[in-house]
Amino acid sequence: MHRLQNAGRDSGKTNGVDRVTTDKPIPIGRFAPSPTGSLHLGSLYTALAGFLHARSLRGKWLIRIDDLDTPRNIKGSADTILATLDAFGLHWDDNVDYQSRHLDLYNDRLNDLAKNGLIYPCTCSRKTLSSIGSGIYPGICRSKPYPPEAPHALRVKTDSRIIAFRDELQGLISHNLAEQDGDFILKRKDRIIAYQFAVVIDDDRQHINHIVRGCDLLDETPKQIYLQQLLGLATPAYMHLPVIVDSQGYKLSKQTRATAVDSKAPEAVIFELLQLLKQNPPHELQHTPVNELLDWAVAHWNPVSLKNTRKLAI
Repeated sequence: MHRLQNAGRDSGKTNGVDRVTTDKPIPIGRFAPSPTGSLHLGSLYTALAGFLHARSLRGKWLIRIDDLDTPRNIKGSADTILATLDAFGLHWDDNVDYQSRHLDLYNDRLNDLAKNGLIYPCTCSRKTLSSIGSGIYPGICRSKPYPPEAPHALRVKTDSRIIAFRDELQGLISHNLAEQDGDFILKRKDRIIAYQFAVVIDDDRQHINHIVRGCDLLDETPKQIYLQQLLGLATPAYMHLPVIVDSQGYKLSKQTRATAVDSKAPEAVIFELLQLLKQNPPHELQHTPVNELLDWAVAHWNPVSLKNTRKLAI
């Protein structure tokens, strides 16, 4: 394995996958952490699965730092995340991308939607929203005039179309946004671009065509496909992994104070994650160098054992 010799802090990295020239587009995946703290076991598990999937397809694996939610960002977290991925042998291709460098693009796409009458300002307070028992926004502000200077979010108009897609692990997913979500937010009142919108623009901008992520985002995918349809963008293939939960059934996350992964013994952690991913690594590989363990995992990657599974307990 080798690393690309690009200059600069954000130099891309690869595990030495030979590129094959075909008529089909190269599979391109990505890992897109938020810089809100160190990587925990659940996030490294997702990164590993995405890495293995991309490499097994002889594709590219990109890193994007989703740093738009500035109040939650922690200084130095992005560098810590990159160093952790590096320590575990998860070397990426191309330069690291940062959402915060593309604000003009997001706003341009919002203007496109506005010109077509597909979004509208929403001045609803938190109190008003919390009083909606169903949690489905009923379009209160769809046709309500508002003072231009009033703080407002931007919501997209949904309709009764059925958004359906076949997830590679979770099967056929069918969703009616109007009935199950209502009009959802693309830009928050604090002027921060919402995750749902930014991720659609980013994935198109980076030519992402294969997304591997956790089942905690499965219900968000129909919203993103709806936005892809409105904007005339291609829809990637999706693979939603079962999420790792603790003994109380809670997803491992920063919110549940999941501890940072220990980089001192990366081969032991990768071996444990391969077991969680039901890859059945041979016992004799347990103490091999991490690069050799990853080589084995790429060659034997087979996520079929994860089909129709939403949670994995540790």
